[in-house]
Amino acid sequence: MERVWLVVILAVVSWLTVAAAVELTFELPDNAKECFYEEIEKGTASSLEFQVVTGGHYDVDVVLEGPARQILYREIKQQYGQFQFTPENTGTYQVCFSNEFSTFSHKLIYVDFQVGDEPSLPGVGEHFTAMTQMESSSQKIHEDLNAVIDYQTHHRLREAQSRKRAEDLNERVLLWAAGETLGILVITVGQVMVLKNFFADKKGNQAPY
Repeated sequence: MERVWLVVILAVVSWLTVAAAVELTFELPDNAKECFYEEIEKGTASSLEFQVVTGGHYDVDVVLEGPARQILYREIKQQYGQFQFTPENTGTYQVCFSNEFSTFSHKLIYVDFQVGDEPSLPGVGEHFTAMTQMESSSQKIHEDLNAVIDYQTHHRLREAQSRKRAEDLNERVLLWAAGETLGILVITVGQVMVLKNFFADKKGNQAPY
């Protein structure tokens, strides 16, 4: 029984490692640069997608370089970008995100670096005959679930971005209201002091009978 479970685990691991992917959200400090590296075989379809979730003017510099340091993709101060490519050489590809142009604001960035097509489900399409109805249904459900996960990810990103903007707007409104309240208090105290001095001077200037 243990051997059967070991075979199942190895099959699942091998299925998961067929297509490599880097999908994460990280914080990029001001005056900083972060790079990610991926080993890609020649002819493997790959794609890069990024989005600045929060921070500053929602912009970042992006550069994708090949093994020979050749630039495959470059964006300057962009909030969102997507790039698909098929490498002509096998080697280490790197994508770098730079916030060096910003002196005080850090950024929260979402990255999705997909390498290779996602494999089909284990046991589906491994025979020479046509897929059965159950296999076709399983594959369709698998594709639909992947689409749902992708939609949920992008909706969460938009939600986080909108929430951050709402929090920033609320903070600005709060500061403006506090400033107005302070200004009203200062004007009120000033008017009271002016009126008090006015009546004090009036009383002092009256001649005795």
